Amino acid sequence: MSKQRLMGSALAAGFLVLTGALAAAQEATPPAATSPTAAAPLTVPDVDAWLDGYMPYALKTGDIPGAVVVVVKDGQVLTERGYGYSDVENRTPVDAAQTLFRPGSVSKLFTWTAVMQQVEQGKIDLDADINQYLDFKVPGLDGKPITMRNLMQHTAGFEEQAKGIIAEEPRTLPPYDALLKVWVPTRVFAPGSTPAYSNYGASLAGYIVQRVSGESFDDYIDRHIFEPLEMKHSSFRQPLPAALVPLMSKGYPLGSEEPRPYEIIGPAPAGSLAASGEDMAHFMIAHLQDGEYHGNRILKAETAKVMHDTPLTMLPPLNRMELGFFETNINGREVIGHLGDTDYFHTSLHLFLKENVGFYVSFNSPGKDGAAGGLRGALFQDFADRYFPAAPPKAGVDEKTAAKHAALMSGAWAVSRGSRSNFLAGIGFISQTKVGAGKKGELVLPFPGLNGKPRHWIEIAPFVWADANGHDRAAAQLVDGKPVRFSFDMLSPFMVFERVPWYADSTWLMPLFGIGVAALLLTVLVWPLAAAVRRRYKAPLALAPEALKAYRLSRIAALLVLVGLGLWLLIFMLILKDTNNLSSRLDPLILFTQLLGVVAFFGGLALMLWNLKAVWGGQRRWPAKLWSVVLVISAGAVLWVALACKLLSFGTNY
Repeated sequence: MSKQRLMGSALAAGFLVLTGALAAAQEATPPAATSPTAAAPLTVPDVDAWLDGYMPYALKTGDIPGAVVVVVKDGQVLTERGYGYSDVENRTPVDAAQTLFRPGSVSKLFTWTAVMQQVEQGKIDLDADINQYLDFKVPGLDGKPITMRNLMQHTAGFEEQAKGIIAEEPRTLPPYDALLKVWVPTRVFAPGSTPAYSNYGASLAGYIVQRVSGESFDDYIDRHIFEPLEMKHSSFRQPLPAALVPLMSKGYPLGSEEPRPYEIIGPAPAGSLAASGEDMAHFMIAHLQDGEYHGNRILKAETAKVMHDTPLTMLPPLNRMELGFFETNINGREVIGHLGDTDYFHTSLHLFLKENVGFYVSFNSPGKDGAAGGLRGALFQDFADRYFPAAPPKAGVDEKTAAKHAALMSGAWAVSRGSRSNFLAGIGFISQTKVGAGKKGELVLPFPGLNGKPRHWIEIAPFVWADANGHDRAAAQLVDGKPVRFSFDMLSPFMVFERVPWYADSTWLMPLFGIGVAALLLTVLVWPLAAAVRRRYKAPLALAPEALKAYRLSRIAALLVLVGLGLWLLIFMLILKDTNNLSSRLDPLILFTQLLGVVAFFGGLALMLWNLKAVWGGQRRWPAKLWSVVLVISAGAVLWVALACKLLSFGTNY
């Protein structure tokens, strides 16, 4: 949900940041305390002692001010622990019972629960065209309408929506239902065909609940989920209700830095929840008890079971998407859960279904080098290893075959979550995932472990790999014996990687683009210097009028191309750092840059070709002829990349 994470990952392979399981400092996560084959007793004394030894060190080394951890078992809270501070300046400790944290996209589980309540009542059909519930049109693709099941399983086919995702000033964002209608993200996949995580889709589901129930989304959640679950310290409302403000933890870029204002989430049903650890325990208990909490029922048992066990299988045997929850299976246990991020809060929730155990953790800062993301993943895995251990998988493919399969996987891949029709496609281009084979023929994936080092993947079945020192598995889908799609456990329920076509492959385009930009920059810098030298020595450029004109215009063209690229770089930087929803104020600059790009990139190539003709048609020396060719190639490379990155498309929705 976080804008930085969204822009860097969600829009590209960087959504690995959203899950947070791949990037953090190793020192922030102490090793698991037990052997992977010896289970510790899941009791209050053992869990408390383990957490008390684990968390303070992790927070301190990760520069994270505070956290809350909750474990539930057999319909009761086993333990709830607050660590560190909710307000560093005032030294206010985190209180697991009352301190509110922002669980980010874990909020979606409440929205999906509300949807299933309406399914129970016959007001929503999971497999009907969602347009029958809306007052505006949301088309599908390839003749297939979008259904609620598609929304719940992130297979509606939407590209990413980044504009209006998050802000720090309430007045700068429209209400979530108005934001939905500003722009319907382009459908880039046929419904049901491709997992591509979507905040827009979850927000749309919340709007449908509002429409069919006749209550505002906030009122609905208050009455039909918070009240029966006795969640007295929780709210989706923005700004936060006055009574809860004193209980809200501050959010910090780092524990050693100043706190930031309360974050306002644009697609509110997708991530605006604020809740205490104890309240989240009530929610976990209800789902583990098939919809019932201490005599109050939010779902019928059969509805809860459908929600928990209706998987969409895309890449067996990897984790799958259920209806709103996604699998986080570990050590042979059936586990469902969700992760969540705002800019400053980072959360995970996991339900061990057969063990009747729930685990929840939330941090109020990303920490040093994104430590909270890796820490939440390591904490969950270490919890599972301590209390529900299993032996690691063994290799099942011989070395020769494994090397062949790794070679087939090599190349550039693009993540399914991202922008395809607008200029943010440029982030996806820059962030393409490069897969290769190592010196011994082993698969090399660019997803480091907690220590920042490459992970060692062993092939345990044909085109199925396991992290030798962790819990992740990766797998590929084959077509005609060739891999065309892959993912790994932490992402597979809601995102996959697909082959990049040759014409958009950054492996060869980025070096060519870099050389081209360098050549254009050198041309622009040398132009006035050469003119000054000629003036100093009274040696005018001896060119025919037409050739002189082509020479000068080619230099102007190089300057315009660089200005166009510079403006795009500025726009990306402003959007990425935008915490006050200045996006709409950038619209004139975006439109100007798009217009300039068309003139500069197309016109630049045309002028370079004219200059080439003038140089080769005259009596110029070989350096001039060579450089005229370099300029044509450089301008062509920039235009090619601009087309691949959709920098020449018009519009301010993204």
